[in-house]
Amino acid sequence: MKPLSNKVALVTGSTSGIGLSMARAFAHAGAEVVMNGFGDPAEIEKLREEIAESAKVPVHFIPADLSKGADAQMLVKQTIAICKRVDILVNNAGIQHVASIPDFPEEKWDAVIAINLSSAFHTSKIALADMQTRGWGRVINVASAHGLVASVNKSAYVAAKHGIIGLTKVTALENAKSYITCNAICPGWVDTPLVRKQIEARAAAQGITVDAATKQLVGEKQPSERFVTPEHLAELALFLCSEAGGSVTGSSYVMDGGWTAQ
Repeated sequence: MKPLSNKVALVTGSTSGIGLSMARAFAHAGAEVVMNGFGDPAEIEKLREEIAESAKVPVHFIPADLSKGADAQMLVKQTIAICKRVDILVNNAGIQHVASIPDFPEEKWDAVIAINLSSAFHTSKIALADMQTRGWGRVINVASAHGLVASVNKSAYVAAKHGIIGLTKVTALENAKSYITCNAICPGWVDTPLVRKQIEARAAAQGITVDAATKQLVGEKQPSERFVTPEHLAELALFLCSEAGGSVTGSSYVMDGGWTAQ
């Protein structure tokens, strides 16, 4: 039997990058998976079919605008309606905007906080109530190295990711006597569409190649000078969802190539 057979996993922001790798990993571990995220509907359907066929488990896609609390809550309610339960919740959805505080548009601040932080509260609110009826669950909040340290021009993102780590700790404490755990994963630079946009903007601004901008961006923060891979992060998520991870709660797992060790 696969380790996550008879479990249902909901992964937000799972149509690309880290979330997609986690959705794949959970499916191949036997879980019924609910995907969520933005993208071309036809491409999303191809991904959903590919994962379902290769893993031989049901895979669903539920669209939701996670900038709206009611929509975030409805995403979990629809998951429970379709799958009858939610055992694993991964709050992974995120956006980024880069600007100094005086130049940071208020609407961008509100959007980053809404999607990167508030949506995790709204999804957890509904999911935890369902998990508590069975006394078992796993909540994984994808934070960032920026949940532990700061960088210039990323006020909203850094504030949201620090908030995610605080939310993780409170969730863990409130459920400590059950078999419901909550942990944060803090990646460094990962080659995702979100990071690609930053690299391309840097290349354009400095008139350098994308390869040069990539080396520059990663090398500034990450002593390994290598991207963290989505697949490695997915393996960490699988551990946190395993029985061996049952006593790990309220923790922040850093996978950042040495970034925050400096």
